[in-house]
Amino acid sequence: MLTKQIVFAIVTFLHDLFTVVWIGGLITLGITVMPSIKKVLGMGPQTKKLMDAIQKRLSVLVYVSIVGLLLTGLLQARRNPMFQGLFSFGNPYSTVLTLKHILVLAMIAVALYRSLVLGRRNGPPTPSQEKLSAGLLFLNVILGVAILLLSGFSVAFGTVPPA
Repeated sequence: MLTKQIVFAIVTFLHDLFTVVWIGGLITLGITVMPSIKKVLGMGPQTKKLMDAIQKRLSVLVYVSIVGLLLTGLLQARRNPMFQGLFSFGNPYSTVLTLKHILVLAMIAVALYRSLVLGRRNGPPTPSQEKLSAGLLFLNVILGVAILLLSGFSVAFGTVPPA
């Protein structure tokens, strides 16, 4: 019995760590790093090189976090007796998880678009591409915060009330 609890604690820790890396990285990048770089260096070619280098390094962490979150999230959900399957609306717990999963899929799509489409451009980005990339970054910050809120509700709804 103790082994199951230890494994669950490790899975929960890893899930939380991957969440912090992805969503915390987004928040830090969008609210602190990018505005600070622009304020200090302006919008010259060195600024763009620096921001591209930071985002390239963060992309690796994001991809690892996405895979880790998918694996640990499935293990966590399947352990809860309230879980009724992916994309189920059978009870409040499953409904919250479904909404959370939809937002996670949206975050993954945005991250992949920013990285694989906007990040693989030929030549310097146009001002409209830069604006789109920044807007998508802030969209992912908002989605990430909403996912954290839904995580709180999933814990509240996933706890079986005492008889």
